[in-house]
Amino acid sequence: MITGLSQIDWIQLDDRVQQVIEQEVQIIPLSPGLEASVMRIEMGEQRYVLKVWDKDSKPDIAKQYRLLSKLYQSGIGVSQPCGWGFDDQQNQVLLTSYDGEPVTLVTQPKLTQLAERLMEVHRYPVNRVGVGEDEAYISRYDFVEYFFPQIESHGGINDLLANLIQHVQIRQECLIHGDYNLGNILEMDGHYTIIDWTNGQYGDPRYDIAWSVFLITIYNGERYGEVYRAQFARSASYVYTLEEEQIFGAIACLRWILLRRVGHVPMGPDVMERVHSIAVHNPYLNEHLL
Repeated sequence: MITGLSQIDWIQLDDRVQQVIEQEVQIIPLSPGLEASVMRIEMGEQRYVLKVWDKDSKPDIAKQYRLLSKLYQSGIGVSQPCGWGFDDQQNQVLLTSYDGEPVTLVTQPKLTQLAERLMEVHRYPVNRVGVGEDEAYISRYDFVEYFFPQIESHGGINDLLANLIQHVQIRQECLIHGDYNLGNILEMDGHYTIIDWTNGQYGDPRYDIAWSVFLITIYNGERYGEVYRAQFARSASYVYTLEEEQIFGAIACLRWILLRRVGHVPMGPDVMERVHSIAVHNPYLNEHLL
């Protein structure tokens, strides 16, 4: 168990942290994710977040550190990366600024801000031809393999997804977050910070938006989901057709259904009823999937 920052074998570390690395720290465990343990580090008035990938997931944290550095320098609302390295068990660790607590209470003005933050990510300038410096810190994956693990064992979902993808060409034209939800957005003093960039990659903004809208809808309610969706539709950069919206909404729903079958997804009051409603009303889905 980590009791101080000096225990970590740092590959990169901010100079300001390096100067106080031997100081006594207070470690406060935070809610762990599915992939890592998370803790708040307090040194006097300074607060940081330390994330330790001590579970099955082993992402490339060096790449994630570079991505965060680029986004932070560009003014995108992400945590400031302060260091990365390995603990004594050779688990990767990432140290960032502390930027508040996950968003819980949603309002229309807040949803407007959250939608704009995601569109800012999509507007981040990347090299779209797949060469150059961007490749050093932005990953590129096969869409189905990455977002639909073990789908081959689920014939109904697999067949339906293949049919949907025939209707739209999956693009890898911009940076996407990959899992933009309230748990990955921190709030402090009116500012919003996007965390957990493990799924950050070249991707399709239509999918990124659809997945985010789907999660708001099933976990916060249809009314908030529609308010949130409308924020994107009002943007001049949102030029997607109703058919594209429906297809990517169906793809997002299929992903949640698959993840529920193969692993863990958060549940709550009325969640299944809302998923059922989406499946019934989307012309590309049916209720027998549930």
